[in-house]
Amino acid sequence: MNFFERQASARASSKRLVWLFALAVIAIVVVIDVAVYFLVNLQLATKRPGATGIDMDVALAISTLITLGVIGIASLVRIAQLRGGGWEVALAMGGTQVPADTTDLSLRRLRNVVEEIAIASSVPMPDIFVMEHEEGINAFAAGYGPDDAAIAVTRGALRRLNRDELQGVIAHEFSHIVNGDMRLNIRLMGLLFGILVLGVIGRKLMSATRHSGNSRGAPPVFFAGLLLFVIGSIGLFFGRLIKAGVSRSREVLADASAVQFTRQTSGLAGALKKIAGVREGSGLRHAETEEVSHMLFGEGLGFSSWFATHPPILERIRALEPSFSAEGLDELRLRYLQHPPSSVEEDLALGFAPDGTRASVHSALPDACGELSVSPDVVSRQVGAPARDDYERAGAIALALDDELRSLARRRDSAMVVVLTLLIERDIKVATHQYREISKRIGMPVAHAVHELRPRIAALHPILRLPLASLAFPQLRTRPRPELTAFIECCHALIHIDGKVGLFEYCLARLMRRQVIEALDPSRYLPNGRRKLIECKPAIATLFSIVARHGHDGEANARRAYAAGFSRLFPQSTLVYAPPSDFVTALDEALPLLDTLDPMSKGMLIEGLTVSIGHDGRVSVAEAELLRTVCALLHCPVPAMIER
Repeated sequence: MNFFERQASARASSKRLVWLFALAVIAIVVVIDVAVYFLVNLQLATKRPGATGIDMDVALAISTLITLGVIGIASLVRIAQLRGGGWEVALAMGGTQVPADTTDLSLRRLRNVVEEIAIASSVPMPDIFVMEHEEGINAFAAGYGPDDAAIAVTRGALRRLNRDELQGVIAHEFSHIVNGDMRLNIRLMGLLFGILVLGVIGRKLMSATRHSGNSRGAPPVFFAGLLLFVIGSIGLFFGRLIKAGVSRSREVLADASAVQFTRQTSGLAGALKKIAGVREGSGLRHAETEEVSHMLFGEGLGFSSWFATHPPILERIRALEPSFSAEGLDELRLRYLQHPPSSVEEDLALGFAPDGTRASVHSALPDACGELSVSPDVVSRQVGAPARDDYERAGAIALALDDELRSLARRRDSAMVVVLTLLIERDIKVATHQYREISKRIGMPVAHAVHELRPRIAALHPILRLPLASLAFPQLRTRPRPELTAFIECCHALIHIDGKVGLFEYCLARLMRRQVIEALDPSRYLPNGRRKLIECKPAIATLFSIVARHGHDGEANARRAYAAGFSRLFPQSTLVYAPPSDFVTALDEALPLLDTLDPMSKGMLIEGLTVSIGHDGRVSVAEAELLRTVCALLHCPVPAMIER
């Protein structure tokens, strides 16, 4: 199953979730109405002659409306509480954000692993959290989409998993990010809270009566709470069934995707073996797990059979290592009981530094002025599923970014300087005007810092520029809104100061808008594509005209490239090659419309786009950046170095 099929599958799961939620609500309403029916009949049977009784139809209507209202309002309130996306979920689970400049070696190792996989999958750098008080081996990814994602791991995972195993777990969570599972998971959290809320109310009422000094009013309140708690148990039953039905198959898919990310099964299998073997397992002891058990890497509640949100641990291991047996688990438990696993010891034995950094990688960066050859089918397959060497290439990119530049990008006080420096032109006159603009809009100290950093950024390999910027984006999101607005306006002024917009400038500006501005309000920018290619034909023609003109010498070559790509999508018809004079405005109008395509149509669009870009048999680094940026704006991540 490729990325686009997984996206379609996630949409089908969302529809199934709505139906299951509706059935759960109906079941709760029916049970409450039955209870009301018996209570009203009891009241009618015991009423005195001449006394006014309760109308059955009115009572049932009121109970139904109240039940629906409580469930609906609770779900909406919970969804509203989660508008902040992954950050809110991670904090609610007791997560502590990992500082960019942490000196804790285990946290530096975690950050290095996350950065490498983010580069390999071309997913924005997520916020990283650690659940410090959890000794079980577990992790989760949360958010509405890649731009606002947060990844959290337990301290037990950092303590027990070696680098390869941690890499497998993080890759598993990244697969949830790119496959569209997170949006489904966060909606599921909101809906589950609605059907669980009656039980929560009942439990609080019963607790309140135990501490109340009013003994006369306590029994009715207690029994009302008990009734709500029993009815809430029905919601709990259906909630766990829904989580199991939605989550289990997606966990199998995430395991398979993690292997694609990391090119090896031993890391992920090793992590699963340690969950099965160590005493703490994957259980969470200090976090409220009921709402989020479907999001975790391992079982958080320990259910089996119908209610399990994950396949059995032995089944997951055998999918990666078919020869592994139940006896092997028993041997592991005995071994770990005598000598608990230590990530530090194992990493040193594997040849990693204490912070998990690699000594070297075998993949080299392409020539800065060279060109790449691409295959449309290969690029389409790489979307959301890095190919064999992508992780190794990501390691090459990570190593090529020296520690000081990475540190500057990660720090809150210097992330702006890094991004501004990336926009400084080589032309001295233009650069002088840009420094003045920075000084006027943000301040002389920032302009001076940009001037000092400029020589190092100018010497940077072109393919490293966007990955460096992506490391800075999470820090930009933490700035106060007025300060961030001034920064964005300054970037806009720097880009347009010479009266023209280059491909890199366009790519950086649009990625920054997507991964910084839109990520501040993630629920507002959810793509919900259902359009077909034929409905977006003019926008596709505009996009193909632009990429053909920018990637080919001469109008004749550009026309042929445009025709080759467009005919891939529409063999029987065509639109005249007519590149717009203002490509920035044209792309800004076309891409939001193309983002509303359904997943399978997006796959075909990217194939056609690759045909057009690579029609002359070569792709420059600038063209590759444009392709990756367009794909990112369409929510279809392509690896940092596309297949050559």
